[in-house]
Amino acid sequence: MSHNAANGSRATSAGQGAFALLLLWLAGACLRITVLALPPVIPLLHADLHLSETDVGWLASLAPMLFAVAAIPGAALIARFGIVPALVIGLLSNAVGSIARAALPNAAMLYAATAIMAGGVSIMQPALPPLVRAWFPRRIGFATAVYTNGLLAGETIAVALTIPLVLPLVDNSWRLSFVVWSLPVFATAVLVFACAPRPQVGNGAAATRLLWWPDWRRPLIWRLGVILGSVNAMYFVTNAFLPDLLTAAGRPDLISSALTAENFCQLPSSLAMIAIAGRLVKQPWAYVAAGALSLLSLIGIMTANGAWIVLWAGVLGFVTTAILVLGLALPSVLSAPDDVHRTSAGMFTISYSIAMVLSVAAGWLWDLTHTPIAGFVPVALCAVAVMALASTASHPDHPENSR
Repeated sequence: MSHNAANGSRATSAGQGAFALLLLWLAGACLRITVLALPPVIPLLHADLHLSETDVGWLASLAPMLFAVAAIPGAALIARFGIVPALVIGLLSNAVGSIARAALPNAAMLYAATAIMAGGVSIMQPALPPLVRAWFPRRIGFATAVYTNGLLAGETIAVALTIPLVLPLVDNSWRLSFVVWSLPVFATAVLVFACAPRPQVGNGAAATRLLWWPDWRRPLIWRLGVILGSVNAMYFVTNAFLPDLLTAAGRPDLISSALTAENFCQLPSSLAMIAIAGRLVKQPWAYVAAGALSLLSLIGIMTANGAWIVLWAGVLGFVTTAILVLGLALPSVLSAPDDVHRTSAGMFTISYSIAMVLSVAAGWLWDLTHTPIAGFVPVALCAVAVMALASTASHPDHPENSR
């Protein structure tokens, strides 16, 4: 009887673990699915709301701007209400903001609704690392890779399906397309609210509620922020400037294949990291190897010709995703349980700020020198930064993590 009971207990635990992984994957997808629903409908926004290219630029910049600004308020919500309630608040804000984009009549209100949506994502991002730590303390790298795979799938699904599937279903209405993409976010919020286990952020609720502002004096937060910011900058800058680089090289015919290669190769990378991230997350050599391969890929993109540029773009997408998974896991691995949320918030604030600054710097260098390669120099330095900070992975921030 006891043997059967033990088997039943293990089966229940395995079922709960599988459901928790599903919730993490869905939450990861919701980090990007509403954000990436915007680019496919930009031509419709142009026609309907009479947006200029500058207007579109501001609209596109709102999400990363809010990712940097609202991460710390997200940590405050986690400290005040708990991880799961904060995640639910973020999901609901994300969905409500996305639907509001459809309902509001003009560009100014569209900006406001987009800010609400991005603010919800900003609350969700620092909630996921402590949730990984709480639900899967022995499989942090694996669980982080699962929700990162969801994030990348959310990007791909929204971009790939909006034009061929969603818009025809809603009579080519960009407003209703935003509503459609908000539905899975609402559904995920309901699932998390109704079914997710409620872990404590720390051992003492009263003490924990005071721990939400990142301790900016801790070198760990800055090191993690630079690692993640370097990855984000490599991804965002390459996607933004690769089309103009190929145009300047006289190969505009390669733009679609190069961008597809960089973004598609993220998915097999994230699947591979599900299998191996747990073994690599605390190995400095993994960051050195990934940083070196990123640098080699960027040099290849800047100096190669023809189809080689497409190849190197794919390699860059693959390897930066590997660094992304490892970097997202580090706060959970290196921080004490009641510090993961605020360490993550500080890391996200720094990382998205770096990505924004380097995106502007890359464009400025290109304009200043009239040399396309100059625009890629800042992100090449990012690859060097990842290698230089590789030792961060082997230095626990809390004594209990050294065991």
